[in-house]
Amino acid sequence: MGGDPGTRRSKAGLPPAYAAAVRRSVRVTVSAAAGFYLFLYGFDSPVAATYALFAAVAMAGLSRVPGNGRQRAATLLPVVPACWVLITIGTYLSVRTWSAVLGMLVVGFVLAFLAVGGPRPAGAAPGLQLMYILPSFPPYVPESLGERLVGATVGLLVLILAEAFLLPDRAPRVPYRELAARAAESAGRCADELVSAPYALGDAARRTAREVGGGLRSSRVPEAERPAGPGVRARALTHTGLAARTLLGRLAALPPRAGDPAEGGAGPEVLRAVRDASLETAARLRDGARSRPAEPAPARGRLQEARHSLAAGAAPGATPSALRRHAAVLEVADAALAMSTAAEIAVLGRAAPPAAPGRFWYARMRAPRLWWHRLSGHAGQRSVFFQNAVRIALALAAARTIAGLDTLPHGFWMLLATLTLTRTTARETRSTVRVALTGTLVGALVVAVLLSVVGTDTTVYAAALPPLMLVAFTLGPVKGVGWAQAMFTMVVALVFAQLAPATWQLAEFRLLDVVAGSAVGAVFGLLAWPRGAHDELRRAVATMLRSAAETVVSTTSQLAAGGAREPVALSPGHRSLQHALIMAEAAYAQYHSEPKELNAPDDPQDWQAALMSGHHTLWGADRLLVPLEPTVVPPLPRDSAASATRIGDQVAAGMLLVSARLDPSGDTPGRPAAVDPRAFVDFTVEPPGAPRSYYATVEWLEALMTDVERISERPRERPHGGLG
Repeated sequence: MGGDPGTRRSKAGLPPAYAAAVRRSVRVTVSAAAGFYLFLYGFDSPVAATYALFAAVAMAGLSRVPGNGRQRAATLLPVVPACWVLITIGTYLSVRTWSAVLGMLVVGFVLAFLAVGGPRPAGAAPGLQLMYILPSFPPYVPESLGERLVGATVGLLVLILAEAFLLPDRAPRVPYRELAARAAESAGRCADELVSAPYALGDAARRTAREVGGGLRSSRVPEAERPAGPGVRARALTHTGLAARTLLGRLAALPPRAGDPAEGGAGPEVLRAVRDASLETAARLRDGARSRPAEPAPARGRLQEARHSLAAGAAPGATPSALRRHAAVLEVADAALAMSTAAEIAVLGRAAPPAAPGRFWYARMRAPRLWWHRLSGHAGQRSVFFQNAVRIALALAAARTIAGLDTLPHGFWMLLATLTLTRTTARETRSTVRVALTGTLVGALVVAVLLSVVGTDTTVYAAALPPLMLVAFTLGPVKGVGWAQAMFTMVVALVFAQLAPATWQLAEFRLLDVVAGSAVGAVFGLLAWPRGAHDELRRAVATMLRSAAETVVSTTSQLAAGGAREPVALSPGHRSLQHALIMAEAAYAQYHSEPKELNAPDDPQDWQAALMSGHHTLWGADRLLVPLEPTVVPPLPRDSAASATRIGDQVAAGMLLVSARLDPSGDTPGRPAAVDPRAFVDFTVEPPGAPRSYYATVEWLEALMTDVERISERPRERPHGGLG
């Protein structure tokens, strides 16, 4: 009964990949064939039949909408009116080649750029592209618009019903909200263990916390469950996961209690409040919609009171070790408060009680403003979303121009080839095109023989189409692009042989269109950012580290100088660092999805450590500079100020050193520096009379130096462990 889950077979004896592909193929075939046969043979409407079939194939065969059946059905519901708009635009712009090309340029860019909205709009975009491509070709017959819309609507509605009810996916998916709830629950157990002797987590608790926290990484969460959208709830759920990971890391790294009487009882009281608030957060996340906006969060209130009490001042005569622990406990409390507040916003949305304006700037914004914030943040050539949208829009517009000027028969096949074969790197595009052309050639040869033997007997084609579609949409996703192109060539041949009399030349047209479309894709893959996210990731992380270094220097300088503090929305440098981090995360997501060269060595860089350093810098700056209420912070004593500033400068120098090594431009060092940046930093300095804020600053800076070392492949275990 055991074995590797990846090779475990279903009850029908099929490997999991084939079993999922069969279920998906049945849904696509039923949806496409139902509308096609209904309109072609029931109502004698070839136009409506064509749009019914291609609407279903586009949104279930060409698109890759993540999620289970009901999630995909929910995603496809708003797609229906979008398809109406695209079909209408394409129909009227097909009057001239130049208008169709211009429309293709705009529509192609907009639909591809919508990938910034998360995996669902990104997955639906290719199918929506086809909904414009299909009507944008001659003949210009606006009077057939009604038939086109009816056919597409029926095809999509049947597909939605099939996705929701036909052969549902068996594999259960754990929602991200449940993953966050488990992390909060684990944090509560860790806090409870830290309250009593020996006041440190055991190995089992550390291992569990590491596993639970690691389960929140986006690379380990299925696409359908990632809270990647721009809305309030999605942003807050992402914030909840990040706060939970930070809390688990802070709890694991909490210095053990030394038994100093000066430590007092405030620390244990805060940890008990953290325990209760964490368990309360887990319960709220699981209650979900049953939570009411007016429902109080008593545990969070007690945590705020305990946190204020601890922050009011250390006991007289507290030792440096006690001050370090107090500073660390405050960090734990802040992470727990952030997690609790973010979870409440994730559950209640804009109905949640008002939150702190800095970390939760999005809590009161409406969806259009948040969408604009996301789109404008990626509207530049350093965004991989922008690069991908420009690449595919130019390629599709060029293909539409060539198809219009040369009047290629079935020219939309050329655009379909460009759309499906263009990749984010030139190398991947070349390898994909080579395999696709081989598959298309094989499929075209089979089609030529079939059309020559069968002739114009549409009964044969009508009988053969459904089983062929079942095979095509099963083997294509599993066997790869070569099989997909071969099988799809046969499918479209059988479709068009029923719409109009066809000869073996239909196979020739198909092959020519795929060759032309793939050539256009290869050219633009070479001209527009040919290395994909490889260089962009290095450049984005280098930029982010430079911005983080500026934030570190600015933060330590302000902490040393003291002064009035207000609960402002953004700490100094927050906006630029946040934007740089967003660009780096987008580049990393694309880089992670791009196939690597065979026999290529593993990437030596720990990119996730680099991204976490950006988050740690942001959170630390906010925690140290932005109070919960207006206050005046006294300056650090002279020795403490000099030590904090010196350590901050040295941590920033380490970030700049790594940044220079990562930047792909030619004006930077090409090899890692031989000097360990930690060799010149002493985090154990205890200046006479140093206040707790000094130790809080040093704790933050030491965590950042650990991040820098992880990026540089010089990891060093912190004295009390941690999750990173």
